[in-house]
Amino acid sequence: MQDSAPDPDLRPEMDYTDYLRLDRVLDAQVPLSDAPDELLFIIQHQASELWMKLVLHELTAARDAISQDRLPEAFKGISRCARIFEQLNGAWDVLRTMTPSDYTTFREALGQSSGFQSVQYRLIEFVLGNRDPSKVELHRDRPSDSARLGRELRAPSLYDAALACAHRQGLDVPATVLSRDRTQPHGVDERIISVWAEVYRDPATYWNLYELAEKLVDLEDYFRRWRFNHVTTVERVIGLKQGTGGSAGVGYLKKMMEVELFPDLWRVRTEL
Repeated sequence: MQDSAPDPDLRPEMDYTDYLRLDRVLDAQVPLSDAPDELLFIIQHQASELWMKLVLHELTAARDAISQDRLPEAFKGISRCARIFEQLNGAWDVLRTMTPSDYTTFREALGQSSGFQSVQYRLIEFVLGNRDPSKVELHRDRPSDSARLGRELRAPSLYDAALACAHRQGLDVPATVLSRDRTQPHGVDERIISVWAEVYRDPATYWNLYELAEKLVDLEDYFRRWRFNHVTTVERVIGLKQGTGGSAGVGYLKKMMEVELFPDLWRVRTEL
């Protein structure tokens, strides 16, 4: 019997380039114009998508850990995601070195492409609880993406998992909250604010939930900063013009800054 051919990627002496598949990664930047700043624009967005891939990996693992009451494991993943958004915040500083004049030299080459179309960003928002079923339709031209979004839309959010964990630890989380319509975003709920107030007033008794709440607030803090820097960068480069792909540009981004992912955790501070 003849042995199957060895996998060419499983080399006896794999080096740095092989392991990281750098040939593929570094060949993925293909500017469509002669504009010097287009390479910066491409790398900025490709690097952001790679970081978002890691965020999704960490958030889904953290959600699974919370669902199984393995909270210290979840803390590590949530903290890592907050640091990733800190890293992404720094990347805006690099992109802001591109002036409006620089951007106009290649903007037409982008065609209808827009960051608004990023399925990974949409998945992150869905995992974090900012959900809108209509957003799935925006990806209907890519069935695998819309199917992935649909699955996430029906799954419990990270915050849903946190509330279910609080319920298992004996706190009075209403059944209607635990069985809520997962396709909708989280809204302020006075009953849940009272639950978190109990945790914050007695952290020694509910230490894991207390730390979980603070990790979630920390994550949203960095996420909000990322959104803010996104808005200021876009406004600095294109002003109030419509974005590529027909997006509303700065107007839409400013509206998104008003969204709270974990509203109860921000409101509870007023109650203490």
